[in-house]
Amino acid sequence: MDLKRRDFLKMAAGSGALLAAGSHPALAAPRKELPPNAVGILYDATLCIGCQSCMVNCKTFNSVEGGALYPQKEGIPYEFPRPDQRFWDRPVDLSSNTLNVIKAFKTGTGVNKDSETDGYSFVKRHCMHCIDPACVSACPVSALKKHPDTGVVTYSKDACIGCRYCQIACPYNIPKFEWDEALPQIRKCQLCNHRYAEGKYAACCEFCPTGASIFGKVTDLQAEAKRRLSLKEGTYQAYPLQTVDSKHTIPTRVARYLDHVYGLAEGGGTQYLLMSGVPFSSLGLPDLPEEAAAAVSEGIQHTLYKGMIAPAVLLAGLVFSAYRSTKNGDE
Repeated sequence: MDLKRRDFLKMAAGSGALLAAGSHPALAAPRKELPPNAVGILYDATLCIGCQSCMVNCKTFNSVEGGALYPQKEGIPYEFPRPDQRFWDRPVDLSSNTLNVIKAFKTGTGVNKDSETDGYSFVKRHCMHCIDPACVSACPVSALKKHPDTGVVTYSKDACIGCRYCQIACPYNIPKFEWDEALPQIRKCQLCNHRYAEGKYAACCEFCPTGASIFGKVTDLQAEAKRRLSLKEGTYQAYPLQTVDSKHTIPTRVARYLDHVYGLAEGGGTQYLLMSGVPFSSLGLPDLPEEAAAAVSEGIQHTLYKGMIAPAVLLAGLVFSAYRSTKNGDE
């Protein structure tokens, strides 16, 4: 069978046209809305002092190495596997043992907090709990799911096949694979959803001493972020501790904010919102379009495979070319 170059180019051009049509913004999947009772976190870098209490308690209440409850469940005293393992880790990035990390940005002399000139700023990195998560879209076995009510992106190790497509799909580079385990799984922040039934919430917020991280309904967090942007720089204002509706507040001097809340629009929006005095790109956060990556990929897939018309046309073209080449050969 001899497929002529001209025939091949025709089919390639036709396939390219189909792909171009499928990738057109108008054909992208509709933008997903925030779930009705979506919960999340507002992180204010201007209030963060880099104490890493959120890191310690994330490990403690999520049973990961380095935490007081590893490898036992919450409420059971910690026992070191071996006497020589009495150490404390200080991770520099997210890993299968670190689901939440505080990182620092510094420029010049680094003496001015929240300043782009000779300044520094902290940033708290963990799962963004996207409104339209790419990891959920990419997972072929639904090991990752977005809760229809709270919007929390959760993971089921029983369903996972270890393909790690979620790692490739995530624009924030969040999911981590347990390379050193015999029965590995994907690890990432699940917003301490296992604590909700007890009336508790994310440990990183509960134990934050400055109110840099607060937990609550995303709509309330958005309103709080808007309120902070309206505050006059240099004045002292009351900032809530632990939760957005907390009665406990701490008076803090208002810093200069960037007029932007990261996560309101990036990648289709997220349930983890960030505020800062320095550019978010300097804090290692990607500059994403407002359209979710999952919406684009799903739009292409749904367009190309709707009714199986495009694959049928392509297959028919291949069969016809093969038939013609075979006939010409016989003649």
